[in-house]
Amino acid sequence: MKYYADFHVHSKYSMATSKHMEIPFIAREARAKGINLMGTGDFTNPGWLYLLEKDLKETAREGIYEFEGIDFILTAEVCNIFNEKGHTKKIHSLIILPDFDTVKNFNKNIRKFGKLEADGRPTLTFSLRDLAESLFSVCEDAILIPAHLWTPWFGLLGSQSGFDSIEEAFGNYSNRIYAVETGLSSDPPMNWLLSSLDKITLVSNSDAHSPANIGREANCFKNAIDYSALLDILKSQDAERFLYTIEFFPQEGKYHYDGHRKCNITFHPEESKKHNNLCPVCGRPLTLGVLHRVCDLADRKEAKKEGRVGYKRLIPLREIIANSMNVGTKSKLVEDTHRKLTTYFGNELRILIDLPEKDLTGFTDDRIVKSVIKVRKEKVEIHPGYDGVYGKILIPEDSPNRITTQRSLF
Repeated sequence: MKYYADFHVHSKYSMATSKHMEIPFIAREARAKGINLMGTGDFTNPGWLYLLEKDLKETAREGIYEFEGIDFILTAEVCNIFNEKGHTKKIHSLIILPDFDTVKNFNKNIRKFGKLEADGRPTLTFSLRDLAESLFSVCEDAILIPAHLWTPWFGLLGSQSGFDSIEEAFGNYSNRIYAVETGLSSDPPMNWLLSSLDKITLVSNSDAHSPANIGREANCFKNAIDYSALLDILKSQDAERFLYTIEFFPQEGKYHYDGHRKCNITFHPEESKKHNNLCPVCGRPLTLGVLHRVCDLADRKEAKKEGRVGYKRLIPLREIIANSMNVGTKSKLVEDTHRKLTTYFGNELRILIDLPEKDLTGFTDDRIVKSVIKVRKEKVEIHPGYDGVYGKILIPEDSPNRITTQRSLF
């Protein structure tokens, strides 16, 4: 039985987050999506921590809590902003801990470096090495994962405020980093171009700020896991127990390619280099995207995928329905159709990945069926995003059904 996990979400205590990001709503949406294990998010926030202790029920499985049939594990994201060698660094990290006592001890350690009440994702004024020291002094088996690795401003390898390697960022603690999060703008093949990531397990999570976005990226395990099993899988890159990640098409991201929005210029990194990274229309510097940064750090021409955990690129079902029916993603028709499909067939991931086409045919609009199958087979046309412009995915049909990225990451 497949066991899907989404470790990175935010609560209603985080900025720009839906008021519905509470445990009952998160659990309900996880059930509809087919997610078995949810990260709690935001355990550093006192208000949210109080609700977590109130709502979640401890289970017999190490580090696993439960609410109405959905498993939860204690997670949080923190933001470190600090100066190093004359440069300002801004890095987001995902933290997973095994129990509430450990969470409280960690929160006590970091409280003097940031106001935990101010946000669900606190800003901490010390380095990543200091973060690692604070974390591992509390829990030797803590899980520390650089979040959305390539995001220009807040990814560990981001072009604007990141580092060039995990070793440069964490120093002596780099051997305690077993996994990184690909983020919405990169996928495994992009990361496989770096030999420095060969020993690192790639995970994918939604970073959801609203219930509808839960599970848009996720991780698929062969069977149910607990805290120790997760740690062991991340350490060993166990592709027998960790089957695959669920990924966005990274080209949907609004900073995937290079470009200049004002001049309607978009380039692959190789084309940008031919123009010295300057806009050929106005002469100003191009905004360099995630793919450009990957190419700069890559030491391979082709991705090395042997022995690695697999992946599947998907588009959320609500978006497929909306574009198939030519309506907005938040329309009543989309919600009613999504509810009908997920209630009858069990959940969204089953529909998108496993359900035979013959079972779906006749139950819903043929346009939806065709779109689901084409996305499953990656028979799509891709127009990458650039310089703040979201990418587009076109599903070839007799009449053009257009899939675009979500209007907001929240």
